[in-house]
Amino acid sequence: MRLTDLARRVGAAVDADAEPELHGVATLARAGMTELSFFANRRYRDQLATTAAGAVALAPSDRHLFAGPKLIADNPYLAFARAAALLHPPSPMSPGVDPSAQVHASAQVAADSRVEALAVIAADAVIGVGAVIGAGCYLGQGVVIGAGTQLAPRVTLLAGTRVGSRCLIHPGAVLGADGFGLANDGGVWVKVPQLGQVVIGDDVEIGANTTIDRGALDDTVLGNGVKLDNQVQVAHGVRIGDHTAIAACVGISGSTVIGRHCVIAGGVGFVGHLEICDGVTVTGMSMVTQSITRPGVYSGIPAEEGRRWRRNIGRFHQLDELARRVTRLERSPEDQPDE
Repeated sequence: MRLTDLARRVGAAVDADAEPELHGVATLARAGMTELSFFANRRYRDQLATTAAGAVALAPSDRHLFAGPKLIADNPYLAFARAAALLHPPSPMSPGVDPSAQVHASAQVAADSRVEALAVIAADAVIGVGAVIGAGCYLGQGVVIGAGTQLAPRVTLLAGTRVGSRCLIHPGAVLGADGFGLANDGGVWVKVPQLGQVVIGDDVEIGANTTIDRGALDDTVLGNGVKLDNQVQVAHGVRIGDHTAIAACVGISGSTVIGRHCVIAGGVGFVGHLEICDGVTVTGMSMVTQSITRPGVYSGIPAEEGRRWRRNIGRFHQLDELARRVTRLERSPEDQPDE
């Protein structure tokens, strides 16, 4: 694709004396003359100076740092992402049901969808237009898959799970397993029936080996545009608002409500029955033990407002010197060393 055509389609401007034809994307260090790269982090300024890329996406304020053809965008990484999707389109999907797949007679499978080898689709399931059910997937009774949604191999959707349109679910994900609901009877655990379902909105991505439990009474719900990384645990009755992104190894306890446009970094834990407002960022390995009612950045164990946490950490590192000073000040005159 010509650079000007690419710029038009991604909403960027062109600054170039020549008109390169681009065939793919690559990093600054590895890109060749037919590839587009991007510059969005000052740590890679040396690589920008020496790159062989045919063109580079960068911000207007950085255009002077690169002499070659440029794709100018306020958000160069976003422009690069859109360009990469255009230059590396997905392979065409061949519809049909593999002979080794097991599809119940009452299931509704759109004619132009694809069901791959050894997939199992139970009674009353509904597969939407253009959906892809990967090899070895299991879809339980009454599962609904929206148009254009793709399930990678070995995805498990248990009974009643509903997934919207244009979603992508990666290998090993399990949606609709029972939540961890137990009542104690004199030291013996009694299982609480899990009667809710899992409901997933449109344009959601769910990472490999992520687990989303069905609700105990109310449904577990993910809004539109939610993005979950690998190995995230979403417990029963959790609700996650539109366009919230959650990184790997996050654990969300039951009945927690997370708002819209939140960013949860890797390894964060949430205790149950919390409410997190819209626009919250929680930094990596934090432990959220209380509801958060104001947008902002939160960190620590337990998590607190980010600036306060950084100030406290700075003071923590000064404790040793502070203790030495207090010890010197508290010495009695007779204990002072001779000069």
